[in-house]
Amino acid sequence: MRASYHESLLELKNDVLKMASMVEDAIIKSVKALQNGDLELAEKIIKDDGKIDEMELTLEDKCTRLIALQQPVARDLRLIIAISKLLTDLERIGDHATNIADIVLEIGGEPLIKPLIDIQRMTELATKRLRQSIDSFVNLDIELAKTVARADDELDIIEQQIIRELFTYVLEDPRTIRQVTQLILVARSLERIGDHSTNICERVIYMVSGERQKY
Repeated sequence: MRASYHESLLELKNDVLKMASMVEDAIIKSVKALQNGDLELAEKIIKDDGKIDEMELTLEDKCTRLIALQQPVARDLRLIIAISKLLTDLERIGDHATNIADIVLEIGGEPLIKPLIDIQRMTELATKRLRQSIDSFVNLDIELAKTVARADDELDIIEQQIIRELFTYVLEDPRTIRQVTQLILVARSLERIGDHSTNICERVIYMVSGERQKY
């Protein structure tokens, strides 16, 4: 393959890192907006989601052109296919951050019924899993990818704890049901972010080994 091809591939990988950074930033800021009742920040997150969507389309086009013009084989072909699918996961993670920002606007700055301790724990764990999945991609670290994928249940467990606790608020005061429902949706979005990180790890395993594994 010509040097220009390898340069294009390296540029593509660097662009994936930029997109992953944008997505992680959106997650952190959306939960920060929720904690602080920051409607302005929530609106900015929703507006900036268009940049993530645009980046996905641009990088998808790069993947298509690399395959069409360079006709890569074996591991290089798997790499480009994995990146193409990984982009979809990153875009959907961005969508979940936007969903949380939408919920902030729905709550509209009203006082939260409880401190968001477990939701903050979920946020930290979800962003950690995202970073680790991207690290496994950058370093072609199949063992890290498998470790992150196997740890998927952690977010599920915290989500269920949050749901159980929130329902106690409804039992004590049925008027809380609207906000309880919204906070459950926040927890669900964070759990789904973990699922997409697992998907990324599965892409890495396929990219490195050629084997398709589900976790």
